[in-house]
Amino acid sequence: MSSNRPKYRSEAWFETKEIYGWLRQAALKAEGFTESAYAGRPIIGICNSWSELTHCNANLRQLADAVKRGVWQAGGFPLEFPVMSLGEYNMLPTTMMYRNLMSMDVEESISANPLDGVVLLGGCDKTTPALLMGAASSDIPAILLTGGPQLKGNWDGKELGSCTDCRRYYQELRAGRITEKDWVEIQSSIIRSAGHCMVMGTASTMASMGEALGISLPGNASIPAVDSRRAQLAETTGRQIVSIVDQELRPSSILTIEAFENAIRTLHAIGGSTNAIIHLTAIAGRLGIDLPQSIFNELSITTPHIVDLKPSGKFLMEDLFYAGGISGVLREISSLLHTELPTVTGLTLGENISVGGVRNQEVIRTIDNPLNPEGGLAVLTGSLAPNGAIIKPTAASAELLCHRGRAVVFENHEIMLQTIDDPDLDITAQDIIVMRNSGPIGGPGMPEWGDIPIPKKLLAKGVTDMVRISDARMSGTAFGTVIIHVAPESAVGGPLGAVQTGDIIELDVPKRRIDLLLEESEIQKRLSGNKSVKQHYKRGYGRIFTEHVLQADQGCDFDFLRG
Repeated sequence: MSSNRPKYRSEAWFETKEIYGWLRQAALKAEGFTESAYAGRPIIGICNSWSELTHCNANLRQLADAVKRGVWQAGGFPLEFPVMSLGEYNMLPTTMMYRNLMSMDVEESISANPLDGVVLLGGCDKTTPALLMGAASSDIPAILLTGGPQLKGNWDGKELGSCTDCRRYYQELRAGRITEKDWVEIQSSIIRSAGHCMVMGTASTMASMGEALGISLPGNASIPAVDSRRAQLAETTGRQIVSIVDQELRPSSILTIEAFENAIRTLHAIGGSTNAIIHLTAIAGRLGIDLPQSIFNELSITTPHIVDLKPSGKFLMEDLFYAGGISGVLREISSLLHTELPTVTGLTLGENISVGGVRNQEVIRTIDNPLNPEGGLAVLTGSLAPNGAIIKPTAASAELLCHRGRAVVFENHEIMLQTIDDPDLDITAQDIIVMRNSGPIGGPGMPEWGDIPIPKKLLAKGVTDMVRISDARMSGTAFGTVIIHVAPESAVGGPLGAVQTGDIIELDVPKRRIDLLLEESEIQKRLSGNKSVKQHYKRGYGRIFTEHVLQADQGCDFDFLRG
């Protein structure tokens, strides 16, 4: 360790005239540590979102041990602590409701304790952005380490990706094209190892964003959870956090506007999750950086989609790892990136990606032979979404990207579920399904309800996709011609609340438009007659959420947490 190192932040906790400095050292000795274990060493927090309620993060205990090895090797003193864990499958009404709460837990746990640096252990969808939001706000040296993707599933000789294929086969079950026995077999075949979803869903996307931002080490996004190289990466991360503490390399010096531009281009190149737009906006907001919806469109136009992964393609994260990982993707699109930016390796992004390369051009296409000439996501605006709405064209049906249809409106998610399979439902494949009251306030929490099921009567006729619009989100693993994140949401007076069954809606993705074909005066007349918003919570965190959450185009963070 350097002899001319900076004074450690943690020393202020121990070098105090108060008795508490003495007591803090006594407390460490009570845990079995001698003075030589911590004296003169940087204290490294291991911020662990492990939980048995979050199966995606179930391997983080083992990774924490590997991080500790690295910290000890580099001369640091590791101390592990728990933070809230957000399990996508179990939490109601949605983990998005609690992302901000977890970020506050992370920020306060870091800020209130004698920590000089922190390794952020996450994996499941909202845990990674929550960790980065909290770390950005506390702004002490930090490195992100995720648990890694699961191994491929397999059923009936077909490779499965959770949960893209669970959604695909659920439609097949509803249509009667697979049996209940098949469905049970798929359940036992689709998740066969530790780790998060192995498609390019939100978990994989946000891990990829970590690499593109420069806040995680190369390889973090794609090394499978159960591969021994994941533990090796964790050990290396433990060593590196000690190094960047001595360099005083903070998140604010890494997470710049140029770094976010790199992340947005990478998001488009990988065909990443729609949720990443909300999360990147929120992380940037913690640093006082504005990411308007327009920047996502501007960078999409000049960024080709080159990664052939489900749900926008056919391969899985394990294949991406073998093909060169996110480093290979970054190298392929390097001419579009700010490669001079600093990263947690202590090197620039360009230096990080100068080694290795693409090993399989079926999985990672060349920039001159892309899957799509433009990026994987698009922001739509128009009379139905004045502040924006999101679609993933790479996971949509090409023939529906320009479509005009009759609206069939559901007032909320509960009514939709009750009636979507009614054989008497007046609906055709050319109609457009609209669901409202599903946003940040209306949901509440903006649940992943946007992937509205195709009516059973249409599935039976062979219909596999139709245009669906809501102010909800959808899982990054989902697919279809789905327009989500409509802002402002219907519950706060957005135009979605004016739509009536029979109205005509026009979608034009190439022109980035979504319009309700009514006069503006008629839209405002209808909105003025809408009832007041239902109050979901009278107390506790739910009340804080509904009183302070921002809209989707602002990242759904709390107004008082933005930088």
